[in-house]
Amino acid sequence: MKEDAGKVFSIAKDNKALEGCTISKEVHGGENYISYFSMAKGTDISVELFPYYKFIILAEGELEVYGFVGSTRRLRESESIVIPFNAPVGMKTELGAVFTEIAVRKDDFMNRAVKAGEVFQLGNLVQYQDGKIVNMDVVHNDKMKFVVMAFDAGTGLSEHAAPGEAIIFVLDGKAIIGYEGTEHTIKAGENFYFAKAGKHYVKAEKKFKMGLLLTLE
Repeated sequence: MKEDAGKVFSIAKDNKALEGCTISKEVHGGENYISYFSMAKGTDISVELFPYYKFIILAEGELEVYGFVGSTRRLRESESIVIPFNAPVGMKTELGAVFTEIAVRKDDFMNRAVKAGEVFQLGNLVQYQDGKIVNMDVVHNDKMKFVVMAFDAGTGLSEHAAPGEAIIFVLDGKAIIGYEGTEHTIKAGENFYFAKAGKHYVKAEKKFKMGLLLTLE
């Protein structure tokens, strides 16, 4: 992926729009491409059809998604939507928007808690449980996985290495991320990138939720 490993960053802050423009930045290619989009105030991406689901995570602003089966959905900051497979879809914004878009193939696993075409909060998919870490696979296939995790205060993940690259989306609270011997504090609205085989751990001193996007290509 086109990110710096071991660094706290913000998709919203690092991808500001240019007046009157829409900008896209591919951070991972292939069938499960990942791109960041920044749309300036009053811009529009015209209706098109795509032979896959579009999984959108809004980092900043507001976004109106329209065109599929005559429906319109409005997303606000930190909300998400999975756009139906092979459906005509357009996007527009009055206030501006920055979001992550992930391609999800028709036959990929999608959790039943997620309904295509409906707006939802990733952080609401899992609830805290006393003394436990709760995991939910949102979507996955053999080359990509998006997981939501809820850590109760005092829980964490011991040091390990992932078989691919990963981006963390902090959904609630804050935690310590250890990466290759250095600790980083990360809080809601921020992101973190792990390179393939990068050693890391998570310590949640208080309640903490995150999304984890893992690619195996």
